[in-house]
Amino acid sequence: MNAYYERPAMLALAADVAGRRILDAGCGAGPLSAALRDRGAHVTGIDASARMLALARHRLGDEADLHVADLSDPLPFADDAFDDVTASLVLHYLKDWGPTLAEMRRVLRPGGRLIASVQHPFTDYAIQDPRPDYSATTSYTSEFTFNGQSVQLRFWRRPLHAMTDAFTTAGFRIALISEPQPDPAARELFPDDFHALSTKLGFLFFVLETPPSPAD
Repeated sequence: MNAYYERPAMLALAADVAGRRILDAGCGAGPLSAALRDRGAHVTGIDASARMLALARHRLGDEADLHVADLSDPLPFADDAFDDVTASLVLHYLKDWGPTLAEMRRVLRPGGRLIASVQHPFTDYAIQDPRPDYSATTSYTSEFTFNGQSVQLRFWRRPLHAMTDAFTTAGFRIALISEPQPDPAARELFPDDFHALSTKLGFLFFVLETPPSPAD
């Protein structure tokens, strides 16, 4: 889901990033940061977890530009500091998108981009029991097992129109909404799972743009 579906889609939407200043918001252990850096971007990574950033530093090296920062708080960067912000499977952990999107908008230069992926709202709606009011923003928990340890993660599901309204309220223009297919390489690597991965809803992707400067 991550290596052969979500991450390739994010990189395809980012396209040519050589020389671009990118903030990887909620970078976790840094796999997207590494891929963007390999493509020539100047990447700054932030995450609320110092332990995740330690993993990212192990992956990226001691010179990596990494900062502990909570997306619910003001970002520790100047206005117009970045060409792009990536938010890879991050926003659906937040109840209120407003302050976070406003800060992302602030640190992006005119004409910059926010490239984001989230849990697909239709999938989230279908898995909740009892099924909630689709128009409401509701929370649910899912249990995952990592190396034999069970962990519960809490997500916030919101309807598509609430997502798009939040983006436009923050000052973004919606350039693209995408429901991509997985990397074809996954067919041979995961033959038992590929059909479901390529035919069922999983994630939803957005490319959002800030207004250009008057000179542009």
